[in-house]
Amino acid sequence: MAAMDSSRDFVKDVKRVVIKVGTAVVTRSDGRLALGRIGCLCEQIKELNYQGYEVILVTSGLLDFADLQKPQVDLDGKACAAVGQSGLMALYDALFSQLDVASSQLLVTDKDFEDTNFRMQLSETVNSLLDLKVIPIFNENDAISTRRAPYEDSSGIFWDNDSLAGLLALELKADLLVLLSDVEGLYSGPPSEPGSKIIHTYMKEVHQAKITFGSKSRVGRGGMTAKVKAAVCAASAGIPVVISSTQGRKVGTLFHQHAEKLVSLKEIGARDMAVSARECSRRFQNLSSEERKKILLDVADALEANEKLIRTENEADVAAAKLAGYEKSLVSRLTLKPGKISSLANSIRVLADMEEPIGQVLKRTELADGLVLEKTACPCVLLIVFESRPDALVQIASLALRSGNGLLLKGGKEAARSNAVLHKAVGEKLIALVTSRDEIPDLLKLDDVIDLVIPRGSNKLVSQIKEATKIPVLGHADGICHVYVDKSADMKWRGKSSWMQRQIIQPLETLLVHQDLVKGGQINDLVMALRLEGVTLYGGPRASAELDIPQAGSFHHEYNTMACTIEIVDDVVAAINHIHSHGSAHTDCVVAEDEEVAESFLRGAAVFHNASTRFCDGARFGLGAEVGISTGRIHARGPVGLLIRCNTRNRLLISPSGEMQSRILRGHGQAVDGDKGVLYTHKNLL
Repeated sequence: MAAMDSSRDFVKDVKRVVIKVGTAVVTRSDGRLALGRIGCLCEQIKELNYQGYEVILVTSGLLDFADLQKPQVDLDGKACAAVGQSGLMALYDALFSQLDVASSQLLVTDKDFEDTNFRMQLSETVNSLLDLKVIPIFNENDAISTRRAPYEDSSGIFWDNDSLAGLLALELKADLLVLLSDVEGLYSGPPSEPGSKIIHTYMKEVHQAKITFGSKSRVGRGGMTAKVKAAVCAASAGIPVVISSTQGRKVGTLFHQHAEKLVSLKEIGARDMAVSARECSRRFQNLSSEERKKILLDVADALEANEKLIRTENEADVAAAKLAGYEKSLVSRLTLKPGKISSLANSIRVLADMEEPIGQVLKRTELADGLVLEKTACPCVLLIVFESRPDALVQIASLALRSGNGLLLKGGKEAARSNAVLHKAVGEKLIALVTSRDEIPDLLKLDDVIDLVIPRGSNKLVSQIKEATKIPVLGHADGICHVYVDKSADMKWRGKSSWMQRQIIQPLETLLVHQDLVKGGQINDLVMALRLEGVTLYGGPRASAELDIPQAGSFHHEYNTMACTIEIVDDVVAAINHIHSHGSAHTDCVVAEDEEVAESFLRGAAVFHNASTRFCDGARFGLGAEVGISTGRIHARGPVGLLIRCNTRNRLLISPSGEMQSRILRGHGQAVDGDKGVLYTHKNLL
C-alpha cells in the first residue's frame, strides 16, 4: 500500500505492521461510509497478509446516520458508538470474507491497560491470531468507556484511536506504525493554504515550532494534531511511523528515532533549498574578489589534503559500478584516475587568478550624448544535474564560487560516495548537494527562484528535464559528432583522431569520407587504423556495401562505446548536408588541406578545422572549467563557463559565453518624452 511504499526506503526488516484508519478515511464528504475506499483498503491489507506481513488494524467505530438523523434530536454519543462498532465490524467481516481473509474484533478501554495480566493476555491472543493469518481489528470501546467526554477528554493511557494505535504498536512490538489520513501527510500548515509544504521526514527540533495546525477533520476525534503526538511518542520509543493517505506511492511523512541521519540538508524542502542557494549567491557577491579567491585556494588545498580519502571512496563507487554491470564507458567516466585530484586542484588555482567576473562590463554603448548603456555579467541560481563524473562536481562548484552563482548540484547515484566526500572538501555550507532524486521534480517547478537548469548526462536525462520544467534548460540532448575527411586531407593526421586517443564526452559518431579516398584506397588504411584501436565499425548504405561492414541502424545514434559509423559522401557539400540532417550541433570537424573546402565547411557546419574534437572543452577554451555543453541556438553555445566570454581563435566558431547578463544605464536625468531632444548615436565604447 502507499504508506508501505513511502517507508520502504527508510525502514528495514518490517514484518509486523499496525495500521490505523480514522473516521475521515472511511467516510465520504456527506458523512456516509466510503465503501469503495474501505474495500480498497481491505484488498491492500489482504495483499500484505499474503506477502507475509502481520497486519493489525485499528479503526474508528462510527455509524452512518445520514438516513436516521433528525435535526431536532441530539444523539447520544455512546449509543452511536455501540451501534457503529457492530455495524462497521460487520462491514469489515463481509469485505474480508469476500477476499478469503479472516478477521476478528477486539474492543478495549483505557482502564484495561492498567491491568498487567490483561496486557499479557492481549499479546498472547494477538500473536495466536496472527499465526493463523487472522487480521485483528481494534477499536476503543466507547460504548462503555469511563472517559468523561470521549471527544474532549485526553487523559489516561490513551485518549483516541491514534494514541491507541501507538500504544498497541509498543505493546505488540510492531516494526512499523501507519496512521492513515485523508491528506498525503504532515504539512507545514493547513494543506489547503498555498504556502503549505509536505514534510517528508519529521524532525522534532526542526519542525515542532514551525508547524501550524488547522482545525481538526470534519469527523473523528483528534485530527492531525493527535496523529503527530502519537507518532512522536512511538518514534521516540524506536518504532518508525508513517502518516500517509490511502493513495499514491512514496507519499507521506516519516517519523523515526534517528530522523536526523535519514535527512538530507536537514529536511529543508525544495523551495527552501533553492532560496538558500539564492541567498548564498548574494553573500558571495558581497565578498571581495580576494575573499572569494581565498575560498577557492582553500578548496584546492582541501582536495589535495584529502586525496587518499577521496580515492578510497571513489574506488568503492567504481567497484560497486562494476559489480552492478555498468558499461565500461560509464565506469571510465566514474573513475578518478591517478593525478586527477592534483589536476583539479591546479585548475582551481588557475581559476582563482582569473579576471574578476562579477560586475564585469561586457559591452558599453553610448545611446546619446551623456547616456551610456552597459551590459554587465551578473550571478544567477543554477540547478545542475550530472551523471557519472565526480570531477564535474569540483569543476562546477569552483566556477560557482568564483563567479558568485548560487548552485544546486545533483549527481548520479553511481558516484554517491565520491560526490559526498568531494562535497565536504568543496564546502558543504557553500554549495548545496541534492542527494535524493525525489527532490528534482519539485526543484524543476521553481522557475521563480532557479534561473537556469543544466543537465549533463544521457539523452534520456536531458530530454526528461526539458519536458518537466518551465525553467530555461541549457544543454544538449545528443552528442552526435562528425569528422569529414576530404580528398585533400593529410592522411597522417588520422592517427591523432580523438577516437584513437580516448573515449571521452566528445566521441566520433560518424566518419564521413570523400568518395575519391575510396577509389584511391586510402579509406582502407583509415579503417585498419580504427580496427587496430578496437573500434567496432558500422556503415551507411554506401560504406556498408563498399567496405563489407554491417549497416548502421541509424545515423542519429550516440554510441558511448568503442564504435562509430562510416559513410561515403560525394564532396564537402554532401558532408554539410549530411551533418545538417543527422547531427546535433555538438562538435564537428573537417580534415582538409584545401582552404576553400575548409572555409566552405566552416561556413556551412560547426566548426573545427584540422583540430581534434577533444578541444571542445571548457578548460581548453580558457573558461577555467565548464558546467556543460550547449547545442542551443540562443545565447550560450558550446562549452559553457560561468565566468567570462572566451576569445575564440583558429576558427573555433563556438561562442562559449555562459554568464547571465544585466544592463546598467548611466545618464544625467534624461527622460523618455517622445525622444524629444535626444539624438541616438549607438556608439560602441567597449
